[in-house]
Amino acid sequence: MAVQLYKLPISAPPKPITPNSRPIKMLTTNTISVTSQASSTQKVLSKRKLPILLFDIMDTIVRDPFYHDVPEFFRMPFKELMECKHPTAWIEFEKGLIDERELAKIFFKDCRPLDLEGLKNCMKRGYSYMGGVEALLKDLKENNYEMHAFTNYPDWYMMIEDKLKVSTYMSWTFCSCMTGKRKPDADAYLEVLRRLEVDPGNCIFIDDRMTNVEAAQNVGISGIQFKDAASLRRELSNMGVETCSKN
Repeated sequence: MAVQLYKLPISAPPKPITPNSRPIKMLTTNTISVTSQASSTQKVLSKRKLPILLFDIMDTIVRDPFYHDVPEFFRMPFKELMECKHPTAWIEFEKGLIDERELAKIFFKDCRPLDLEGLKNCMKRGYSYMGGVEALLKDLKENNYEMHAFTNYPDWYMMIEDKLKVSTYMSWTFCSCMTGKRKPDADAYLEVLRRLEVDPGNCIFIDDRMTNVEAAQNVGISGIQFKDAASLRRELSNMGVETCSKN
C-alpha cells in the first residue's frame, strides 16, 4: 500500500524589531488603577470651589471666655491671673503635649489647687457665636465654600463643638492640639497648605489677631483681620467671595 506524505506548512520567520517598530504597551491592572485614581483626583480638584476659607475660632467665630469670664471665675483681675499662671502650661495644653490633668497640676506657678471641672463649666457657659457670624457662615456654606478651622486650642474644642455645632459649617481640620503646631509659626501655615494640597493664593485666612494674619500673608495666604461680622462680610465680598444668601 502506498503511503501519502504531507508536508507541514513552513511559517514565516518572525519579523525583526527595528528602531521604527512600536512595541505594544501592556497596561497592568495596577497601571489602570493608578491612572483611574489620578483622573478621579484631578476631577475632584477641578470641581473644588476657591478660595478655601480658613478661620481662627476664638474671638473670631466663638467668644473666648478666657478673657471675659475666667478672671471672674478665679476672682482676680486678668492682669493678676496672667502673672499667677504658669507661663507655658496653656501653650503645652494647646499643642497636645499635656492633658487636662497635667494642666491642673501646673496651671498656677505656685501649684495651688485648680478646680478643673469648675473651670471647664465656666468655659462652656461662656462659649457663644460672635454677633452675626453664624449667619455669615450659613451664607458661605450655602454658596458651597470649603471652610476649615485653623486655631490654637486644646482638646476642649470638643466642648465648643458639643454646644455650638461648629462642624455644621466647617471642619476642625487644623486645631493645634491635633497638629502640634501653633500660629503664628510659619510651619503651622505651611502644614495647612501641604494638607489641603492648594496654592497659598487660593486661600483666605481670617483671625482677630493681626500677628497671625501677617504670618499668613508672609507665606502667600491672603489675610483678613476680624473686627466684626459685618466688616468681614464686606471684605470677603470685595475679594470676590459670594457672601449673599441664595434664598
